[in-house]
Amino acid sequence: MGTRESNEETTGTGRRALLGAAVLGTGTAVLGMAGTARAEGARHGGKGLGGLPRPTIIGHRGASGYRPEHTIGSYQLALDMGADIVEAGDLVPTKDGHLVCRHEPEIGGTTDVADHPEFADRKRTKVLDGVSTTGWFTEDFTLAELKRLRAVERIPANRPHNTLYDGRWEIPTFEEVLRWQDEQTRRRGKQVWIYPELKHPTYFRKLGLPLEERVAKLLHRHRKDRRTSPVVLQSFEPTSVQRLDKLVDNPLVVLLSSAGSRPWDFVETGDPRTVADLVKPAGLREIASYAQGIGPTLDLVIPRDAQGRLTQPTTLVADAHRVGLILHPYTLRNENPFLPAEFRKGTDADAYGDVFGAYRAYFATGIDGVFTDQPDTGLLAREDFRDR
Repeated sequence: MGTRESNEETTGTGRRALLGAAVLGTGTAVLGMAGTARAEGARHGGKGLGGLPRPTIIGHRGASGYRPEHTIGSYQLALDMGADIVEAGDLVPTKDGHLVCRHEPEIGGTTDVADHPEFADRKRTKVLDGVSTTGWFTEDFTLAELKRLRAVERIPANRPHNTLYDGRWEIPTFEEVLRWQDEQTRRRGKQVWIYPELKHPTYFRKLGLPLEERVAKLLHRHRKDRRTSPVVLQSFEPTSVQRLDKLVDNPLVVLLSSAGSRPWDFVETGDPRTVADLVKPAGLREIASYAQGIGPTLDLVIPRDAQGRLTQPTTLVADAHRVGLILHPYTLRNENPFLPAEFRKGTDADAYGDVFGAYRAYFATGIDGVFTDQPDTGLLAREDFRDR
């Protein structure tokens, strides 16, 4: 391990500046020209995705590098920092059929549920997409019960500063997010975009809690189910995206995990294909028949070697663009453990590395946007890239 002092010498000043801006909400001051470019590109929702700046900066679960993820506080800060889109909502259902925003249905790591003795008997072990998982699950709680919980930081070892906000915000529902989106659009005088994800749709459909119909119903109710609506829908299960394509006209994105993995709906239906098959030209053409984009893991764009260093870019960007798909890979984070090895500084788990170098490498491939936990950093990196 490197010394704490040496890491603070190289990364502390930049981090304090970014966190100071986050606390003060001075996104415009931090971003400079980025705020102007974003306002010009995203003032109206009528142009659809084509009206957003590129590379598009997407606040991953809000500004989750600075606030506990999937809270109104995290979403709000992402907007204050100038994010083009906020990933407001990893959608999972409650026992009584409401959609709430949590990274996973298991909420032991993202809420204070373990501190509620009245819910101790709700802890159980389930098989979630083939993985034995122990904890508390949203589908075992009513919405009223979940509203008694408060969000906490999911990865405190990497983000100890986020624990300051543990217990401050409740779990938002998707309908609350849609209303928040409207309120923020009115207040800011420009269209706010959101990018919700449907989590584990096959798992929930088997439980009698299908996600796609619930999402579609809410989007219909709020008149946000059109091709130009400022709501992009995504899922790791291609058949879920195909189902959405029949229910709504929103922009749709298929998320893609590691090359050797199989989408869980493929496992359930016996489809032998892996993600490696889906990123081949034939697989991309099929995706383009029902979706407008893909959200690949960054390693599908530029693989890493055994030492964790970047190698040569794949042909994925060009192949996807050839069939008309946009690419929004995930996830760029400032902290060392999440960066390619050549961009790390020291070994502290919560220290920042040379994330601007990583942005340059990924932007140079021609990606259309990127998910990031620190939207202010992403916007500065975009300005640097444009200047170059």
